[in-house]
Amino acid sequence: MALRVIGLVIPSGATAFKAVNVAQKAGVHTSSVRSLRYGWLAYALGERTTPRLKQNSKIITLDGNLSSGKGALAQKLADKLGMLYMPEPDTFYLDKMTGEKEPLPVDFNGMCSLEKFYTDPKAADGNSYRLQMWMYTMRLLQYADALEHLLTTGQGVILERSPFSDTVFLEAMFKEGYIRKECVQHYNEIKGISICEFLPPHLVIYVDLPAEDVQKKLKQSGKSYLQNVPLTYLKSIEDSYKKSFLPKISETSEVLAYDATQAQDVERVVEDIDYLKFEKGPWLEQDDVTYHHMRMLVEDKQKVATLTHIPKFLPEITIGAHDYDEKYYAYKSLPGKKYAPGYNADVGDKYIWLK
Repeated sequence: MALRVIGLVIPSGATAFKAVNVAQKAGVHTSSVRSLRYGWLAYALGERTTPRLKQNSKIITLDGNLSSGKGALAQKLADKLGMLYMPEPDTFYLDKMTGEKEPLPVDFNGMCSLEKFYTDPKAADGNSYRLQMWMYTMRLLQYADALEHLLTTGQGVILERSPFSDTVFLEAMFKEGYIRKECVQHYNEIKGISICEFLPPHLVIYVDLPAEDVQKKLKQSGKSYLQNVPLTYLKSIEDSYKKSFLPKISETSEVLAYDATQAQDVERVVEDIDYLKFEKGPWLEQDDVTYHHMRMLVEDKQKVATLTHIPKFLPEITIGAHDYDEKYYAYKSLPGKKYAPGYNADVGDKYIWLK
């Protein structure tokens, strides 16, 4: 499978998480203690999660259509609430995890293109579904990062979208005829065996902007590939949010909804959050034992990524053995990729024989 190339480049545990770029004053796991990977020994020696969880130790996701203003609200809320803000991942999120100075070629980032999707959504090479499946994997990895940060430091995290809401794009793609029914079935199978391993957000904030206004903002964005996004596609995303995602997620998470104008009043949103009692959802059933198992999972990014892999043939995401070998050796030939980090003389690693 094309997405299995992810196995070549994901570092393990804390190494992966520390490399992620996030927009917040405090770094991720900045204390010396966090340089050590959490494990069974730490738990056996008495490290517990619940003592560090406070009032704002929450996972909050901001959802809404394209260019709805959710990003601006997310950043302001993070500042107000003292939480970590993690911007929405792009197709190169994996490169941020591995600390690449420059994005690697798309062959090592899902073999898909966001620009190509918007300019040619019905491309015969299956780009649309590869993009959708890759972005679900990136959202899953980022969500694992967010959970790891929350459980390790006690600081809450605010994200733009999540793997739970990712399905709105799948439904819109299928409705517009961009992907096949078999792709939908494959995605639902993948999501069914992966999302169940994670706790849902404590709170989902939905920013509502009519599809017509979204289209106008996209045309003004200056990005050429966003100039002609079909209104029907944007409406499909909006409908999926309102008819599918929000009713479903409200069963386990608190939900607040605002129109784009109301969302600019950050003080009001903060006040509404303070009034919430957070009296539903699986977070209420957790204890130190379940938090321990969750931490063990989310720090192992290779294991998280593997949750999205099933041995099933699908032309859009399947590559042959020869193509896989070609990409594998092409990746290994990149500077600093032949051996594990710290053991590559070609990028200046020293005293390798002493390690």
